Amino acid sequence: MLLALISGFGLSQAFRTITAIMATGLQAEFSLSAQALGVFAGAFAFAFGTMQLFMGVGIDLYGVRRTLLSAFPLAIAGALLSALAPGYGTVLLGQVLIGVGCAPAFLVCTVFIARYFPATRFAMVSGVAMGVGGLGMLFTGTPLAWLVQHSSWRVGFAVLAGLSVLAWLLIYWKVHEPPLPDHSGAAPRESVGAAVRGFGALFLLPHTAGIMLLALTTYASFLTLRGLWLGPLLIERHGYSLVASGNVAMLSSLVSLFTPALFGRLDPGPARRRRWITGFTVLLAALFGAVGLLHAEWLDVSGSIAVGLLSGYMVLQYADVRSSYAPAVTGRAMAVFTMALFLGVALMQWATGLAASVAAANGADPYVAVMLTIAGMLAAGVLAFRCLPAPPATPAANQTTTPSR
Repeated sequence: MLLALISGFGLSQAFRTITAIMATGLQAEFSLSAQALGVFAGAFAFAFGTMQLFMGVGIDLYGVRRTLLSAFPLAIAGALLSALAPGYGTVLLGQVLIGVGCAPAFLVCTVFIARYFPATRFAMVSGVAMGVGGLGMLFTGTPLAWLVQHSSWRVGFAVLAGLSVLAWLLIYWKVHEPPLPDHSGAAPRESVGAAVRGFGALFLLPHTAGIMLLALTTYASFLTLRGLWLGPLLIERHGYSLVASGNVAMLSSLVSLFTPALFGRLDPGPARRRRWITGFTVLLAALFGAVGLLHAEWLDVSGSIAVGLLSGYMVLQYADVRSSYAPAVTGRAMAVFTMALFLGVALMQWATGLAASVAAANGADPYVAVMLTIAGMLAAGVLAFRCLPAPPATPAANQTTTPSR
């Protein structure tokens, strides 16, 4: 069942990283500015992120299977709409539909793992799931670049729509949750309103702020580079072809497949995990700063691959969330965390698009502005993570006000 769920996550990974390959075609056909391109890339992440609370409620109340099967057809519709889009507004609407449709894709995987695997194996199994699901990003490297270069970006969307149909059918066929328990004689199942209030209670916990502020920046940094700026950076700064930039994107994606499982295996446990998260985030910020300032081709290429390599440590953030909240609220805690991840992607892609436009208007290198913006946001996130309150040693004892499932 987990592998079937991961197929949906893989398509979600493909959709969220298409802009780096399709950017040139979209800019040429619709005369898009860097800021408009950032809005296009961020539309998926914004829709994906804002829907996490609703998807978390759906999973808690109606289960993994029904939630994913109900939402995912919107991604198929959005891909088809994008393939046929007559203008920028329509393709932007397509991105929103894709984001809503893919919203439960990884959340269902993390909740499934949290429910059916022991806590000691959560980081490792999540890392493997992230790695396997990352195969979707490989398609948006060389294969998609070749397809777009020899046909058009519209054909790329059409192919992704077809693959999404196959993933939906696989999930429908393979994923069958146990029937809901009989609630007769027991407390009534939690209402939608009570579930939503349960999300509000999470935000009142003092350690939530630091976790979520860091979440706004880490995955966003990887996806903003891999999913938006990597292609334009290599094409405009170093004269790469679309396929050549796709090869670099594919290498970055390829290394990112294996490192989540590696970091999951190396997870040092709650006592030292937060120090590891801090150190790797600082290293990531320094890497983006170097790429922005040094203008070296070897660094731009190897640095993008190194970002894919380092992205694996983000699985430790999921483990941190898993150990920071009571088991009864695991689903909604993961939903809030995933919401922060993707609202962060939307925020960073919009902010970097704005920074690039301002830099270009003033005769400066837009990619310096982009990379320094990413580095600055990472630095602000890790500062909040270290300075704001940490989770209590026994989170379950501190969440008695949060309703259970």
